[in-house]
Amino acid sequence: MKAIIEHNHKFIKIDLLKPLDISIPLRASKSNVNAWYIGAPVIEPVKTKDWTGSVKAGADVNFNNIQFNPHAHGTHTECIGHITEEFHSINKNLTQFFFTAELISVAPEKFMKDTVISKHQIELLLKDKTPEALVIRTMPNTKDKKSRQYSETNWTYVTEEAMVFLREKGIQHFLIDLPSVDREHDGGKLLSHKAFWDFDGDRRMHCTITEFIYVNNKIIDGSYMLNLQIAPFENDASPSKPVLYKIFE
Repeated sequence: MKAIIEHNHKFIKIDLLKPLDISIPLRASKSNVNAWYIGAPVIEPVKTKDWTGSVKAGADVNFNNIQFNPHAHGTHTECIGHITEEFHSINKNLTQFFFTAELISVAPEKFMKDTVISKHQIELLLKDKTPEALVIRTMPNTKDKKSRQYSETNWTYVTEEAMVFLREKGIQHFLIDLPSVDREHDGGKLLSHKAFWDFDGDRRMHCTITEFIYVNNKIIDGSYMLNLQIAPFENDASPSKPVLYKIFE
């Protein structure tokens, strides 16, 4: 079903029947994607003295508790509250959910003992486009990203210079298939997070960073509409389900 939506005084045609989900599902398994040195998510029936919340165990319904960390266990969207002393909620700060988006694929560059996404790479691929959201798929792009155990791997990160460039270009929402935009061990500097949100300047309260996405190789680079769906948690971050829609001329 193709629909024409008005967005920022422009009419954009998308096919609502062909969503392109770029989230990673959360599973109660040791093979669930993981970072930040904690155990796997837990999904298990509520148990009381004389009742277990499982149809298989004889209950009328399945009634599970879920224990997980949004930053460590899958696709999540965070606001500036992730790095502030004062509390800021993603549920309060993200109030719009459809955005123009550009998807680019980037092969990380070597930098000393690290691998990084640089300003030069993003600038070269983004060219003169000014979408509201930027989605980065790092290369190579293999399915093991959906189950990789990232702790102590010194993952690829985005340079501070690149995040300043995105901020100055007006990118409001940044999505990437890594556990963090910052270096795994950075001494708590969080330079890339701070640069994107302009932490020491005019803080961009409505802007978000989404990490731990997975973009299937069948989804080609280009322009899309992004529906950024979150669970309504009053927390700095929430598990999320970003969905892309191809734009038709």
